[in-house]
Amino acid sequence: MHIRKRLTKVMALLAVVGCLLAGCGAGNGNNTGGATDMTGVGKTSEAVIEDVTGEITTGEKTTGTAITTEAQATTEAEPEKSLIGSAEVPDVSVESFEIPDTEALRFVKSMRIGMSLGNTFDAYSDTGLAEEMDTETVWQSMPTSREIIKGIHDAGFDTIRIPVSWHNHLEEDFTISAKWLARVKEVVDWAYDEGMYVIINIHHDNHQEANCFYPDNAHLEQSKHYISRIWEQLSDTFKDYDEKLIFESMNEPRLVGNRYEWWIPNKSDDVAEAIECINILNQTFVDTVRASGGNNATRYLMCPGYDASYDGALNKGFVLPTDTVSDKLIVSVHAYIPYSFALEFPGTNSFDAGSRSSTKEIDSFMDKLYDKYIKNGIPVVIGEFGARNKGNLQARVDFSAYYVAAARAHGMTCLWWDNNAFGGNGENFGLYYRRGGYILYEDILAALMKYAD
Repeated sequence: MHIRKRLTKVMALLAVVGCLLAGCGAGNGNNTGGATDMTGVGKTSEAVIEDVTGEITTGEKTTGTAITTEAQATTEAEPEKSLIGSAEVPDVSVESFEIPDTEALRFVKSMRIGMSLGNTFDAYSDTGLAEEMDTETVWQSMPTSREIIKGIHDAGFDTIRIPVSWHNHLEEDFTISAKWLARVKEVVDWAYDEGMYVIINIHHDNHQEANCFYPDNAHLEQSKHYISRIWEQLSDTFKDYDEKLIFESMNEPRLVGNRYEWWIPNKSDDVAEAIECINILNQTFVDTVRASGGNNATRYLMCPGYDASYDGALNKGFVLPTDTVSDKLIVSVHAYIPYSFALEFPGTNSFDAGSRSSTKEIDSFMDKLYDKYIKNGIPVVIGEFGARNKGNLQARVDFSAYYVAAARAHGMTCLWWDNNAFGGNGENFGLYYRRGGYILYEDILAALMKYAD
């Protein structure tokens, strides 16, 4: 689908100021449709993202649908933080669970809290770009700089996840473009030099086309070759980095385009087959990384289940790979819970950290992950969570405080999905305003940090 918007500077400024004053609320959304993930990781297939500079891009958070992006850049004034409003960080009391004293769980605890650098290296466009390096700014307007990485760290985030799509940066036999790999490495190095924990992955490469992977039997051999080739090269590039660099096999592996793309039914031969293929691809990933030597022999590795949902991780068909070392595998989960508040548009705007009706879904999925994994010494990282802006700052602050407090009480670390999107009615998860170099929603940041330790 092609989405084109042309705004003059005046119209863009009015849109931004209006959004900041009144909030991008329910009732006038410009999302083009969404697919509800029954497990709680709901998706929007395409969303118009307007950053505070006035640039309009066709973006997405996490979907495998190919998109052609056409951006109309304008020059825009820096937003006034005073227009955001203020909120009170609630006092949250969450029962602390007994966390086994293992090296792996101590490692995840030390990751503390993180941010996913969304709509950046994971972005892609099939047509219309002058050259491949333009994809970094095709879904948001700012090239990543050392100052941006430092700013994220200085804000209190000890972990950064750098999602990367590779399929449109490949040469013969899935050989990664030297320019693209060097650029990714540059940003990894900036975060690594900051002393941050860094996660890199294979992101929007889940398609049936010949240059991607797809978790079904018909594409299994191609998919295994794809996974092994990408991770052979990444393993070689980063084999001397210490354990603060973490590899994540795949992002939300699923049957893209299938009616069960975003949820697991009680019975489906297609999904059962996909789950088994995901197990095989995770095993291929682990085997490839371990065989590369260096620090990769003992590096922490993250593996998701079907669509990286908590139901995917809890499904009886999902198994973690066999490893050559003990206690170095991390279960990767994404959870925008409760979906109607955190991701659905218009959904609901309300969340009260003191109300059981608001918090029960968070408690439920974290309890289940704790029972299956954490109390048995297997760590879990929630690599994506957040609450999109609906003009409901206090509710988002309450959500942020409770979510992080609950995750830490259960022994998990979580990472906010930040796509540098602030205006319009798209998936506005932006916290760190990259062009200005500061956190726009300081009260949300305060809530995250209050309970991160």
